[in-house]
Amino acid sequence: MKHLCIDIETKSSVDIGKAGAYKYAQSEDFEVLLFAYAWDDEEVEIVDLAQGEQIPFTVMEALHDPDVVKHAYNAAFEWWCLNRAGYETPIGQWRCTMVHGLYCGYTAGLEATGKAIGLPSDKQKLSIGKALIRYFCTPCKPTKTNGFRTWNLPKHAPDKWALFKDYCKQDVVTEREIYRRLRPFPMPMEEIRLWQMDIRMNAFGVRADRELVDGALAVGDESTGHLMKEAEELTDLANANSTAQILGWLRANGVETDNLQKATVAELLETSIPDHVRRVLEIRQQLGKTSVKKYEAMQAAMSGKDDRIRGLTQYYGANRTGRWAGRLVQMQNLPRNYIGTLDEARRLVKRKDFEGLRMIYGNVPDTLSQLIRTAFIPTVGNKFVVADFSAIEARVIAWLAGEQWVNEVFATHGKIYEATASQMFHVPIEKITKGNSEYSLRQKGKVATLALGYQGGTSALIAMGALRMGLDEAELPDIVSRWRGANRRIVDLWYAVEQAALATMQTAQPQAIRGLIFALEGDLVYGQCFLTVQLPSGRKLFYPRPFLQENRFGKLALHYYTVGQQTRKWEIDSTYGGKMTENIVQAIARDCLAETLRRIDARGLQVVFHVHDEVIIDAPQETTVGEICDLMAEPIDWAPGLILKGAGFECDYYMKD
Repeated sequence: MKHLCIDIETKSSVDIGKAGAYKYAQSEDFEVLLFAYAWDDEEVEIVDLAQGEQIPFTVMEALHDPDVVKHAYNAAFEWWCLNRAGYETPIGQWRCTMVHGLYCGYTAGLEATGKAIGLPSDKQKLSIGKALIRYFCTPCKPTKTNGFRTWNLPKHAPDKWALFKDYCKQDVVTEREIYRRLRPFPMPMEEIRLWQMDIRMNAFGVRADRELVDGALAVGDESTGHLMKEAEELTDLANANSTAQILGWLRANGVETDNLQKATVAELLETSIPDHVRRVLEIRQQLGKTSVKKYEAMQAAMSGKDDRIRGLTQYYGANRTGRWAGRLVQMQNLPRNYIGTLDEARRLVKRKDFEGLRMIYGNVPDTLSQLIRTAFIPTVGNKFVVADFSAIEARVIAWLAGEQWVNEVFATHGKIYEATASQMFHVPIEKITKGNSEYSLRQKGKVATLALGYQGGTSALIAMGALRMGLDEAELPDIVSRWRGANRRIVDLWYAVEQAALATMQTAQPQAIRGLIFALEGDLVYGQCFLTVQLPSGRKLFYPRPFLQENRFGKLALHYYTVGQQTRKWEIDSTYGGKMTENIVQAIARDCLAETLRRIDARGLQVVFHVHDEVIIDAPQETTVGEICDLMAEPIDWAPGLILKGAGFECDYYMKD
């Protein structure tokens, strides 16, 4: 089978950073400027479409030839843009070097991946590329000096254009070199198909309620104006939104604080402070709501032709575990809705009725925040069917560890918080019900279940909200001890995982535990090396360039290269049994979601996006919640004995039930 590596350069007046690639290529002035390609190991060729050259007939045929595999870095962009430009090419024939790199534990970005993977400098992406893209691919400001033109064309800077063509060709060189280094570590075909399914979902998009979005932005602006005016009247400050000025005003009013971060303001509001100071801090909270930014992101990404937003999810965006990440509107961190009159609130926002919202709901920014989810609506004539897995991580870790009493809970009544409390405190589960004095134990069982599965201690309980639940910090060590005593097999799993990883590194021999296979994988040609963990599904987790070294606690630990969560740079990190168990469990849970997505697709139903363990289907009216939940609960071939359960509802707009 032949391989064709491709890179294109394009132009559009749409801001791709704000609106996304899908809307970018829908612009009327969108155009493919350059088309660089290379057959297998042959020289890279460039087609200057902007200056009238034509793509060779053999390449045109190859774009829709199933016997030719098309490669690109972030291939979704090439596929979508080429099809929008009239070059028909099915997504099923494409492979993406970016997602292959993500699968192998590398970072995203062609230049960053080239450096991380160890490409020689002459095969890395040219750093001047960003400047050339700004010059040729985005509109320019018309001035007298440039003849009031709105686009820079090749004729306006021939030297720059020649360099731009070299840059485009270099992308093919870099992409191909990355592919050569990743080829010994192939993605499973099922994962490639899942990526292709994800691209089709993103291209289909989800409909947005333009009237609600426009109304929310108008109401948000009016609300901000009212809040700023009130704050200025209360403080007599020139800029009541200035952190420095507010901090000074608070000190003058007897309130000492170093910052006005969200958590700090919340803590101050729980103290005894003067009413006028309390109101200023409440205004600060309301002005800090990010709801308006979400609506602005929706407006920017929404297509003017069909009001659909495309490109909401990124396959393998969470790296290593393979979970999806949010893009554009960032669906993974939407506020919850808890007001019971969503229909009425939506009606008032659409009417841009600020006074009505303030009179009924009081806190207008919070109301707008709760309505963000509801801005996503089904196709005309359809409905949303929303379903998610119940307690999937608790189910997966118990299944993997062989924690039989937990498995039995999920096979029967499913009350895992009550059952955990019963195991921890040796109280009959039937007593842990509302109205009984033992019901408070349920809170301890709940927070322990949510916080302690991955070797966490008292700090994990606090992070999960133990103190906000009313628990005393002094009792947290006892909760940790009791939970671990009740879940000995899960505790054993942490240490078994850690020992398997260490033994693999020390002996270079594969280790197998609980359906997991730990191995060292590498190649002699390019020197790539990984610690891999093969999951029950057959997919692997990759830890690049692993080595053993003492960690900050003086204990021998696995170290590897990854993208730092804080720095976003390619750097060394270390791990331990509980953290690796978390990676493994979340990865298996992700594979369960992937299996459900395949089943839904096989039914001919359209998932428009998914968030964590929840799927949102743009479904015909005859589709039932029950049939989707049944799909989620069906046994999985590679996970015998894993008991899954789905719960869901149907709605006319997206919401949290």
